[in-house]
Amino acid sequence: MKPVKRLLALVGPGIFMMGYNIGTGSVTTMASAGSRYGMALSWTLVLSCVFTFVLMVAYGRFTLATGTTSLQGIRRHIPGGAFIAMILLVGLIIGEIAALMGIMGIVTELFQVWTQYFFPSTAGAEPLVTSIILIIGLYVLIWVGVYTTFEQYVSILIGLVAACFILSMIMVIPAPEEILKGLVPGIPKEENAQLIIAGMVGTTLSPAVFVMRSIVLQAKGWGREQLDNETRDATVSVALMFFLSLAVMACAAGTLFPQGRPVENAIDMVTTLEPIAGRFAMTIFVFGIMCAGLSTVFPIVLIAPWLIRDFQGRQQNTRDPLFRVLAGIGLLAALTIPIFGGRPVFLLIASQAFQALLLPLTTIVIIYLLRRDDLMKGHQVPAWVMWGCWATLLFSLRISYDSIVGLLAML
Repeated sequence: MKPVKRLLALVGPGIFMMGYNIGTGSVTTMASAGSRYGMALSWTLVLSCVFTFVLMVAYGRFTLATGTTSLQGIRRHIPGGAFIAMILLVGLIIGEIAALMGIMGIVTELFQVWTQYFFPSTAGAEPLVTSIILIIGLYVLIWVGVYTTFEQYVSILIGLVAACFILSMIMVIPAPEEILKGLVPGIPKEENAQLIIAGMVGTTLSPAVFVMRSIVLQAKGWGREQLDNETRDATVSVALMFFLSLAVMACAAGTLFPQGRPVENAIDMVTTLEPIAGRFAMTIFVFGIMCAGLSTVFPIVLIAPWLIRDFQGRQQNTRDPLFRVLAGIGLLAALTIPIFGGRPVFLLIASQAFQALLLPLTTIVIIYLLRRDDLMKGHQVPAWVMWGCWATLLFSLRISYDSIVGLLAML
């Protein structure tokens, strides 16, 4: 285990935040894109990952150079910063609560389908019961855990997710020329295309990842001496994020797209795998989605208490009563769809598209903070980071437009 521990020491924060990115939201959005358009939207994933790397490095360098989290930097050093920080805090929490509802609905629905396949005489595992069991287990970990425990837990799940989706992709991978064609930018002329694109960007180039990244780096105890590690950490995180997201899209493109069966419900993501690649493939895919869901739930549940404490300028303490109460409320919100029903796939995609609306603001504030020499204390930010931030801003403005159009079309 020593090599594994050394790896986590170097790239732990990135792996933890990747647990947020590569979750049920990412799986659902990428599967939906692959089932509708094949590999035609691969360009969206490529650009999203490139700009994710830029902002991860930008937010990381600000925190390592100043010793201040991004939310505190916004609040203290930007005119009207308290109001801007509050907008980000409220927007991120609303988006994550909606995502949490969709995630638990999808995970429990898929588990019910899987148990029905192996126990045909039953109705399968009851989603509400499965949700309660998962929530109790997660809350126990939150109650007794510290950051290092969370990091190790998510890292194990990410390893399982990677193995499951890569195996699934190998079984049903599309033709190489289809993948290459998808690298040419273009928007399909269909009603939901802009919403899907916004959702793909929102789940990859997520504002929550960047704001939370600075909090995680501080919790990890990293400082200016870890600047090289920070870039390596971001590189590993984004590379894994890209390949796993591409694997999910390829699975859907190789199975659902040829049949003209877009992902409308959680069950659509697995039922067509069984006749094509057998129950073993379906089992791997379901297990991968469940691991992805659990790896995402953990960072999402922690977002509200961590952001609120950070906004207040208080030290992060995972055993503080307020922390445990807020985490518990977040987990209870996950019971919404198992209890009342709904369409978790569209709720999850819409929540990711909503996140894209915060991207321009998230980019503007870090550009402002990095240009403040008095804050950076002589630390020279590489020119490629600044140029990358400006390019990200232009991209985010376009995606915000797509998000607004897509969300309005759903009303």
